[in-house]
Amino acid sequence: MRPEIPPLESIRHVHLVAICGTAMGSLACMLADRGFHVTGSDSDAYPPMSDQLRTAGIEVQKGFGAEHVLSDRPDLVVIGNAVRRENLEARAAIDGGLPYVSFCDAIHHFFLRGKHSVVITGTHGKTTTTSIVAWMLTHAGRDPSALIGGVFANFSGSFRLGQGPHFVIEGDEYDTAFFDKTPKFLHYDARTLLVTSVEFDHADIYSSLIEIQDAFRKLVAQIPADGVIIAASDADTVREVLAGATARVEGYGFRDGAVWRVSDVAFDPEGTQFTVWRRDERVARVRMPMHGRHNVENVLGAIAVCASLGLEPEAAARAMADFRGVKRRQELRGEAGGMAVIDDFAHHPTAVRETIAAIRSRYPGRKLWAIFEPRSNTSRRRFFENEFADALATADEVILAGVFRSDALAEDERMRPEMVIERIRAAGKKASYLAEVDEIIEHLVRNKTGRDVALVMSNGGFGGIWDRLLARLGQS
Repeated sequence: MRPEIPPLESIRHVHLVAICGTAMGSLACMLADRGFHVTGSDSDAYPPMSDQLRTAGIEVQKGFGAEHVLSDRPDLVVIGNAVRRENLEARAAIDGGLPYVSFCDAIHHFFLRGKHSVVITGTHGKTTTTSIVAWMLTHAGRDPSALIGGVFANFSGSFRLGQGPHFVIEGDEYDTAFFDKTPKFLHYDARTLLVTSVEFDHADIYSSLIEIQDAFRKLVAQIPADGVIIAASDADTVREVLAGATARVEGYGFRDGAVWRVSDVAFDPEGTQFTVWRRDERVARVRMPMHGRHNVENVLGAIAVCASLGLEPEAAARAMADFRGVKRRQELRGEAGGMAVIDDFAHHPTAVRETIAAIRSRYPGRKLWAIFEPRSNTSRRRFFENEFADALATADEVILAGVFRSDALAEDERMRPEMVIERIRAAGKKASYLAEVDEIIEHLVRNKTGRDVALVMSNGGFGGIWDRLLARLGQS
């Protein structure tokens, strides 16, 4: 029988298994900020989360071992969703009778009680939109709490613990833990919900778009009748999951008929401007240092969320002039040898296409390289070979890296790089398959024009390609 979660007042020491993930590392820092003794372990760590943990004074034990939990016997063990059932440390905690929870239940237990939970969900844009909503409320003096799936420059970290009534949190449809296969976002007691998009993803746990939509339907049904759902109503896949809603629903998007919509969108190298409408009323003009149609939608959805929380749209819009962005979301890592190196987390065909378009508007007239690492559980598989090829072909030249951990997938299951490259070339674009980071770097250095942008897209460490490329460009 699973041990009861101890009451808050009896918890002093919390141990996190797989502490270096973005979410788990943020939770660790939040707990430390609240005065708990925090320990943790992981197989590896890399910036920015390793830096954030070090700054918080949290020591990370490398590797997993039973002794990490059995020697000091923490009051509570948090087991990350990346941890497998056979993990020695997790098994030792469970078999040793220690109280244990998932990341999601830990967030609820320590931080969401008594708060108005604002949950940002969707296949795309969750991290950016969560940071935008949190910043708008902060800028307006509402003092929210927030947990973001990335390092947000305005907060110099991935979380904020405020005294205000709202907790803004990124909600993922991925499953919670090996001992809890429900979607993460069902654990957060959402009162205000934003749905940015619903597309097929997470091919390791979902077999179809219908299954993903079913998860969103369960979430929509959870929102209380006096709650609010803000939804990207341009998409049929989003509208379809709203059918069982008892809460008030407000749509947003570019199309007529949405409660919230935009007009007069203008892109330039410095950013974007657009007008916001609520029904037939012009309510705000946004000026922001961000690029891309998808970011216009993200900001529009955020303004709608904040309006539902009582913040005037114009006040929310003013915050965007000072929005500094999230690491690994169109982040300029540096420029050397006439090449700007951009880091982006894109790992789905839709995100790849939108990111390429955004970077084009930011760097007009420069040669745009798209360097893509198939690393996520979906992109490593064959599901989106054609879609990835078509999205990548909107760049000037493409480099496809090796499929991450390709040996872990059956041959008839994993992406075929040669098929992707062939389709890109058929579209009239230059494309190369270069499995190793060193090959990619040398190819870029040999073939740069002196007015290039290297857009590197990966949801992982990618062998530290950004700094290595900049260093090599500085030598050329």
